[in-house]
Amino acid sequence: MKNKTKIISVCLLLSATLLISGCGGNFFGFGNSLGEKADAESGISSLVYKGSMELKYAKEFKVDYYEGGYTMLTTMMDGKRFLLVPDGGQTPENLDKEIVVLQCPLTNIYLVASAVMDMFSELDRIDAVTFSGQKEDGWYIKEAREAMKKGDIIYAGKYNKPDYEMIVSKGCSLAIENMMISHAPEVVEKFENFGIPVMIEYSSYESHPLGRVEWIKFFGALLGREAEAERIFEEQTAILEKMAKDKKTDRTVAFFFITSNGMVQVRESSDYVPKMIELAGGSYIFKNLGDPATKRSTINMQVEEFYNGAKDADFLIYNSSIDGGVADIDELLDKCALLADFKAVQEGNVWCTTNDMYQQSLSIGYLMEDIHDMILGKGEDNMNYLFRLK
Repeated sequence: MKNKTKIISVCLLLSATLLISGCGGNFFGFGNSLGEKADAESGISSLVYKGSMELKYAKEFKVDYYEGGYTMLTTMMDGKRFLLVPDGGQTPENLDKEIVVLQCPLTNIYLVASAVMDMFSELDRIDAVTFSGQKEDGWYIKEAREAMKKGDIIYAGKYNKPDYEMIVSKGCSLAIENMMISHAPEVVEKFENFGIPVMIEYSSYESHPLGRVEWIKFFGALLGREAEAERIFEEQTAILEKMAKDKKTDRTVAFFFITSNGMVQVRESSDYVPKMIELAGGSYIFKNLGDPATKRSTINMQVEEFYNGAKDADFLIYNSSIDGGVADIDELLDKCALLADFKAVQEGNVWCTTNDMYQQSLSIGYLMEDIHDMILGKGEDNMNYLFRLK
């Protein structure tokens, strides 16, 4: 076994790309783990390491490949490891007890992380989902609504109140949650007691906007759609490359939301939205807002503070993801009359995101393109996730 591992390591050093088999048997280039070997300390001594998925922006997951079509998914925030066993394959011996074994192909998933449903849809694997944390009318993803209407996907309760009886009796194989589950740790404990593994997607912790998009590769590996995932990701990176050819402007943008108690919610400067604005060729109006160490994405401020910081912004973008947005300028001014004095309002440069954006993780590249076109004053009729308020 030792000689075989050495031979494989030499081959890896000679080749940047090598055929590797995950759940779907597709291939990728290898990342920075070429020197790693499976050993007793790793808890996978019976597997021979082949290589790792190459990642461009994402930092919060990794995908490692082993001989025989075995794939290990790791979520970096919690260090959890999920071993994908190929169809017809056997669970390897001497696995670390903390490694979660998932038999491919995966079915009967309870999907609570609504922001990645579009990834399942784009990868043509909505059929892997049986249980939803959203009701039918809560989905903006057409394929999800249709699947629920036909009964292929059933509502199984919110993240903090799942229908355990239904989920267990119908053979759920995996629960995919987002960070909201941290507010209900007892749910994770109950699922694990029932023998249902819990996977948390941490795409929201990616600092680069396209790092979030790159999670399509994680789910591509999980669902046996790696080649499709790579194609989808490349489409997004192509948008960024295209925008980079245009000269960056000094035009400023404020991205905000009016809360029900009259506060203004804006993005901290270290959040991914200001990064999107920068990559799109603009400049976020708040330069040093918030503390990056807290990992928070938003901060609430008084209207007067927002006025002082953003009244001269060249563009305003209203975030519709929480309250469904506004239809026109008058509706926005009803929420906050002081906005009438803003430069962007007076010049007609107020925009709103479409309210399906928060369920569209794969919207990021296209939203950046929309912001880019907004800043340059072109392509308004062909935008995907922005529209001008009139």
